[in-house]
Amino acid sequence: MKIAMFSGALIEYSIHEALQIAQRIGVDGLEIAGNEPHFSPTTSSLRIKEIKRLADNLGLAIPAIGGYAGRFSELGDADCEREFENIRRMLPKAAELGASLFRVQTGGPNGFLAQEYHYQKSAHFIDRCAEEAQQYNIRIALEIHNQSIIETTDDCSRLLKLIKRDNVGFIHDAGNMYITDTDYGRDSVLRLGSRLFHVHVKDELRIPEAGDPGTFTNLTRHGQEAFVQCRLGDGGVDHQPLFAALEETGYDGWVTLECFAPYPIEERFRHDFKEVRSLLASKS
Repeated sequence: MKIAMFSGALIEYSIHEALQIAQRIGVDGLEIAGNEPHFSPTTSSLRIKEIKRLADNLGLAIPAIGGYAGRFSELGDADCEREFENIRRMLPKAAELGASLFRVQTGGPNGFLAQEYHYQKSAHFIDRCAEEAQQYNIRIALEIHNQSIIETTDDCSRLLKLIKRDNVGFIHDAGNMYITDTDYGRDSVLRLGSRLFHVHVKDELRIPEAGDPGTFTNLTRHGQEAFVQCRLGDGGVDHQPLFAALEETGYDGWVTLECFAPYPIEERFRHDFKEVRSLLASKS
């Protein structure tokens, strides 16, 4: 397994600064957020070449684009077409950066509120994205995310039954699944099987109420709940069963650090990088 950082947690920095921070931390790559100021449909070819050159010079891979486009299940047809066009424009740029994975947002509502038409609409446009991505040897990744139609592995199975393309899979995110209050350990890895394309790691903790830095609220099956973003090991997410299962199943893809805890950037990423290396060492 190789370890990357997510540039979305560095969005207040330029993409050049984000790459340099990743190099100082010592990770293998940077997963680039599909948002300005890092990467978007309007990013010029010249800038793409500049980003690629800097990443190569720093010895960093760009394994994935963490896109924010999509949300097909909750949008009208015209907006869905605009989102698809944005993804279509970004795919060749992602390929030029060397990314083999592109995240597409499925959209909401929460899985426990979603109706069949939400899954059907999302599947239709995701298939179109996957067909477009295939010509660039890029796989489409859908993140298991709280407040989306895929909050659990059951939700993933429900959506996958409607998808025709085999270059569509999932991003496992134990932090998101902790918020949802669903299994994120061994069984979740086994259920995703060969469609587990990528892994995000971060820690969260349920708290009585939000308000302090790093806190937020989410609608879950338990109602409105409050959480605080934590460094790995400081919250309520036990990643050990996940990493044991990844080793058991022979997962050899990327693990992306996605820490938004209220600590200085380099401090929190150095901490999480050390924790992940420890988890990997304990399984070797």
